[in-house]
Amino acid sequence: MDKVIRIGTRESQLALWQAHQVNDLLTAQGYRTELVPIKSEGDIDLVTPLYEIGVQGIFTKSLDLALLNNRIDIAVHSFKDVPTQLPKQIVHAAILKRGPVKDLLVYKTSTDFLEQPGYIANIATSSVRRKAQWLRRYPQHQLHNLRGNVNTRLQKLAGENWDGAIFAVAGLERINIRPANSIDLDWMLPAPAQGAVVAVCREDDTFCREACAAFNDEETALATHIEREFLRTLMGGCTTPISAYAYIQNNTIHFSGELCSLDGTGFFSVSREVPAAQAHHLGQEAAEDIMAQGGAEIVAQIRNVK
Repeated sequence: MDKVIRIGTRESQLALWQAHQVNDLLTAQGYRTELVPIKSEGDIDLVTPLYEIGVQGIFTKSLDLALLNNRIDIAVHSFKDVPTQLPKQIVHAAILKRGPVKDLLVYKTSTDFLEQPGYIANIATSSVRRKAQWLRRYPQHQLHNLRGNVNTRLQKLAGENWDGAIFAVAGLERINIRPANSIDLDWMLPAPAQGAVVAVCREDDTFCREACAAFNDEETALATHIEREFLRTLMGGCTTPISAYAYIQNNTIHFSGELCSLDGTGFFSVSREVPAAQAHHLGQEAAEDIMAQGGAEIVAQIRNVK
């Protein structure tokens, strides 16, 4: 195979790990590849809170432009960063088998503060979803903005007078930097498509589409489709406190979804179990259930804030 498949990636350690997964899957089939690091807007401005930037696509836009301008042939993303509406002429080429989906808390000294009534802990995260869920559980705590790649965020946590910070399990474990002083947040529902990696390419690039089709994981593709449909139906994006998780067990889809107000005081949830063969519109139906419960009011409030 003479054609070299150019794989676009962000420059962070985690992004490069993801790109290498796709690279290895392609080379295992005999394809020739080349990694092309590209800096994203989200990597350049590490100060402004994501919700102020208008985060929809901030980590994917530069790669998408490189793809459309034919500088690369494939772009690799954390699937949770990808807008539910792809740019024209770009399609999903493959969704890799999903990794860990949970969030975790990295704490400074101990987790005793979680059980101390009245204690005002200082917790850091850049995620509006994590902030809302945390405040729902710990309304007295103070939340702080924390930007940057996972290494940068861990360094900032060490230097600040904070009690802890929230990360994705997958982000730390994939590059082997999960600290011992961390605990899984089993009660926190993840972002739609968290833990999944997606490769995208140009719609008319049949060569790359066929190359990637061999490692598309159908179970992950179905689960993340449901989660992202839930997000899209609620008109959400990365700056909206929407959580969703779907998994398949014994040919049954188990789905949980949540919508929080920004301060955590408003909350709606839905859970469904349906045969996998009948689950294609499960995300939309679950989102409509949330809206009917009263979630439409929270969505309207969030839009007004933006």
